[in-house]
Amino acid sequence: MATVGFFHSAHAHVRTFSDLLTERDDTVAGRHLVDTGLLTAARTGGPDSVRPALADRLRRLVAEGADVVVCTCSTLGPTAKQVGAGMGLRVVRVDRPMAEAAVLAGRRVAVVASLDEAAATLMPLLHECADSTGRAVEFVEVRCTDTWAAFEDGDLLTYTTGVAEAVRRAVLSLDPPVDVVVLAQASMVDAAPLLRDLHVPVLTSPRLAIEAAVELVQPVR
Repeated sequence: MATVGFFHSAHAHVRTFSDLLTERDDTVAGRHLVDTGLLTAARTGGPDSVRPALADRLRRLVAEGADVVVCTCSTLGPTAKQVGAGMGLRVVRVDRPMAEAAVLAGRRVAVVASLDEAAATLMPLLHECADSTGRAVEFVEVRCTDTWAAFEDGDLLTYTTGVAEAVRRAVLSLDPPVDVVVLAQASMVDAAPLLRDLHVPVLTSPRLAIEAAVELVQPVR
């Protein structure tokens, strides 16, 4: 059976990605590994400081049968992809499929992040994706870092509504308006339904990452 492994930095992501994988293709197995300490360590010492630990976590997922691994943490994604490449393992950055979709969705893109580190990894990726298409895309950064403490405390309702409120305030005040909103982190996925009144596409990373991962394991089946 084809298997997608998931490395998470928060327990809240397990159900999100498990449900999406089952919805997308219930014949593909999922293996989940959660380490909440690596994100904290990376924020303190930088992503390079957790390379050995990331390699260990990826090896564990491979030992459990993973053909492809999705790193669901935006901050750790670039490092996980590099470490995986050195092991001969295909690693999907959770934010890459979203970034690729975003630059095709409009010329002016709002990029929302509740962690500065997540924005620091996503913005270069967005510029890379825009350059690869030859499109002139303008990015407007929206930060809602005051909401992150609620996520760390497990208060997902407060976090989600706080993100949505921050996005609404920022986006509605923009002139000219944006064509699309990008929610930088997988943790923000539940804020998207609260933003339908913006009347622009609101992109989140989990579903698009699942699509990319399933496509990668198709030849295995």
